[in-house]
Amino acid sequence: MSRTRKKDPEKKKPDPATEAFTAGLKLVWANPALAAIDFELCREEDCRAAPLDGLVLVNSNGYLHAHPTRLAEPAEWAWAIAHALIHLGFGHVPGANGEREQPDRFDLAARCVVVNRFLLTFPIGRTPEDLPAAYPSGDEEQLAARWRRDGIPAAYEHCGTAGSAPDQRLVPWHGWPGKPVDWQIAFASALTRTMSVAMDLAGGRRDSMYGGPTRLRPWERALSWFVSNYPLLGGIAAGITLVADAELARAHGISVAAVDTEAAEIYINPLRQFDDEEWRFVLAHEMLHAALRHGDRCGTRDPFLFNVAADYVINGWLREMDIGTMPEGLLYDPELKDLSAEEVYDRITADLRRTRRLATLRGKGTGDILGGPLGSPRDYVDLDEFYRRGLARGLDLHQQHERGFLPGGLVEEIRALSHPPLPWDAQLARWFDEFVPRPEPVRSYARPSRRQSSTPDIPRAGRYFPPEEVARCTFGVVLDTSGSMDRTLLGKALGAIASYAEARDVPAARVVFCDAAPHDAGYVPVTDIAGRVRVHGRGGTVLQPGIDLLHRADDFPPGAPVLVITDGWCDVLRVRREHAYLIPQGARLPFTPRGSVFRVR
Repeated sequence: MSRTRKKDPEKKKPDPATEAFTAGLKLVWANPALAAIDFELCREEDCRAAPLDGLVLVNSNGYLHAHPTRLAEPAEWAWAIAHALIHLGFGHVPGANGEREQPDRFDLAARCVVVNRFLLTFPIGRTPEDLPAAYPSGDEEQLAARWRRDGIPAAYEHCGTAGSAPDQRLVPWHGWPGKPVDWQIAFASALTRTMSVAMDLAGGRRDSMYGGPTRLRPWERALSWFVSNYPLLGGIAAGITLVADAELARAHGISVAAVDTEAAEIYINPLRQFDDEEWRFVLAHEMLHAALRHGDRCGTRDPFLFNVAADYVINGWLREMDIGTMPEGLLYDPELKDLSAEEVYDRITADLRRTRRLATLRGKGTGDILGGPLGSPRDYVDLDEFYRRGLARGLDLHQQHERGFLPGGLVEEIRALSHPPLPWDAQLARWFDEFVPRPEPVRSYARPSRRQSSTPDIPRAGRYFPPEEVARCTFGVVLDTSGSMDRTLLGKALGAIASYAEARDVPAARVVFCDAAPHDAGYVPVTDIAGRVRVHGRGGTVLQPGIDLLHRADDFPPGAPVLVITDGWCDVLRVRREHAYLIPQGARLPFTPRGSVFRVR
């Protein structure tokens, strides 16, 4: 009995045009910004909207009509689809209800030129070879107005994706929802998300460009939210590194979080269970500590108590700004509203026993503003400028886009940071101008002018310096030459003193070296102060005898000021004339100074 074998159904042959189109579409979807645009594709054979001699046409409903049988390379399809999507994103085919008036050929050509120029810097696929390699400058309206006056150059007449036909069509809105979609906002949001993901990837907060937000840990999602949605702190968040290490947090007693301003790092305890809103509050708290430089503003105050005072102020601001949710147990008192950190510090120091038991984000009795990095330090060229610029730009963006309410105290502090204090050498120069005045010449007809011979008939008064002015134009320098003094500090201070004194025509300064005993160097020419002064002694630090020596000196004017250069490890000084102190940055005097204090950096 013979059996007849059933014939297999004829296999459908692959369509090269469809395969190339699908491959090009995958290239477009690989770009997160373009893939986020909610567009529709139409590639039906009976589609009347598809271009006859081109690749793609886009309409205002978000439909891309592609030629069903056109054979092109995948890279060419990718470029054409990207071209059409950018028309949507740039608002060239906005969605609207009712009858639509089609753009003229000048508008069509100008919009295609702008899109092609953008694709040169945002490459997707491959640009067709018959298109120009460069395009004129100007936006769509400027180009269209220019070409209505002068005519469209032949190279730009048909540089779209539909061949000789227009590649943009305005149609009445018939999509869902009933309100037309704003394609420009959708494209801008997609670009913002893409940039946020790229910054997360560069900062090590994300492993993949295409990993969803669920792969991020809650504190990483909170930091990314500031970058993409909150411009006031977005610039600072982009430069901050999160260090989530449970062992590091346990070893240094970090209960929730702490910040190191110099390293631009926030250390958090990953074992704490907070939701995204609470992590936003915690990170904003630490970023404001760093940006407002609360560690440097402490000065001679108690560091922990000043940290507590700053916590009260920051937490009050964040609640007013409605940023996240404040975790339980943080410092907050509505009665301290509108007070600065310095004013709050003055209030809480009245009850030290109670305030010592308060807790910051780091823990009870310890401040969350760290003085040094816990890990490897990072180098910044100018840390003050980094935080200052980040807050100032963020405030401008926040106010331009009307992102919400900001407390007046916070805005005042940000504006104050935009005008930083003068450096120590500029402050010293002002001190010299005030207390070491430049000798001013006087005019007298008793002394003929040097130009009198040029005008014999016109008397001219001569200029001269009275001899009594020279005695007042001097000052005293008391140098701490103990073993703890840094030679770098001495060099900077003496160099600045010499340059300012010489600029003010000071002939000499009275110099006294002090360690275990004072050593009077007498009057030293200002040109020799920085270079040829010999430092005597390297014993203990007792400066008062040097001050008393100047007080008792008959040849030292009673109105001349005194500069004291020390590292702060000295005795309590009593200076009964105008005076100032030059000390290193971060050093403290063991007493409350009455004169000016210049901190040498």
